Amino acid sequence: MRACNVRAGVQKAQILRGIDVALPAARWTSVVGPNGAGKSTLLKVLAGLLRHARVQGEVELLGRPLAQWPARERARQLAWLGQNEAAEGDLPAYDIAMLGRLPHRAWMAPPSDADHAAVQAALKTTQAWDWRARPLAQLSGGERQRVLLARALAVQAPVMLMDEPLANLDPPHQTDWLRTVRELVAAGGTVVSVLHEISIALQADDLLIMEGGLVVHHGACADAATHAALERVFERRIQVRQIDGIWMALPRV
Repeated sequence: MRACNVRAGVQKAQILRGIDVALPAARWTSVVGPNGAGKSTLLKVLAGLLRHARVQGEVELLGRPLAQWPARERARQLAWLGQNEAAEGDLPAYDIAMLGRLPHRAWMAPPSDADHAAVQAALKTTQAWDWRARPLAQLSGGERQRVLLARALAVQAPVMLMDEPLANLDPPHQTDWLRTVRELVAAGGTVVSVLHEISIALQADDLLIMEGGLVVHHGACADAATHAALERVFERRIQVRQIDGIWMALPRV
């Protein structure tokens, strides 16, 4: 994906102040930064979800302006998992995940064998298969999040955007999410995630660091320049260190 001179605001507040960024294919890019940096707004602009906000500039998906993609075709290429995503609580988890297959089906057509196979695989990947018949409203926050992740995975899109996907997930399931993302990228997929969990964000291929509605650094997670920029935007309250070969963000005391 690519954003060219993107500016966005809501009401009188200017949130994004000129974003130019290219997000390479078959890589995982994590977007990080302090509260109010514009991370979620940028992700929504990339997904084409801010039509009623003040948005200027151009976004490209797979080399084609986002505005030129027909809605159904775009929905097959770009999967979305939003922050505090709303979903019908009376629907069973299986039906929620099946919503991810809508872009692949004709209007009012029943799910195909391929649709059922994709949903089953997605629910098993997120370890939500066992409660597939339970209504979403009866699930815990972490269970609900895993069902919504399954819905996004069921799309089988080459590009996936995720805003705070680790919300309500305990550490073992955060590890499962990390493994799933790596498998998607290894298969040629592109993942862009907004994360507050900096140590997990550092496991990505690239880090996009935002501050004040601007991209202040975009580089490989292993680069010293990336670590320096990360420490700076968090007012040097964290320090990036390598522990057992893994880059971690630790409190600076």
